[in-house]
Amino acid sequence: METPTQTHSAVPQLDAQLCFALYSTSLAMSKLYRKLLRGLGLTYSQYLVMMVLWEKNELTVSEVGERLFLDSATLTPLLKRMEAAELLTRTRAASDERQVIIKLTPHGDALRHEAAKLPPSILQATQCTLDQVVGMKHQLDDLRASLMNASA
Repeated sequence: METPTQTHSAVPQLDAQLCFALYSTSLAMSKLYRKLLRGLGLTYSQYLVMMVLWEKNELTVSEVGERLFLDSATLTPLLKRMEAAELLTRTRAASDERQVIIKLTPHGDALRHEAAKLPPSILQATQCTLDQVVGMKHQLDDLRASLMNASA
């Protein structure tokens, strides 16, 4: 017969779970980004789209979605709001009307210079060295790949 102590020890403890550490860290990171992005007039999701387009402009919705691990149904409303804010344009591809090409506007491209100030602020907030952050990022990339393979 199990005692109450044995029964409780079999129940997963929240603070011992990797999923909760990742979740709560993601919330804290998002909160910091919200504060820093306020001056740019961007949400965190919009910032991610902008980073993709600053790396390579004129991508299809599918290409942006692949980079951000988002499907078109999730991405399209976000892109519509960004187009209304004159950050980007959405046009049908001449070669295939089913494809929509996303391109930065001059205003969207100009935000790149202001956004360049964010990484040093994030690094400072982590209270880690650059090498530590780079190491964590590689570990998280590997973890994401493993989890995606396991859930495929």
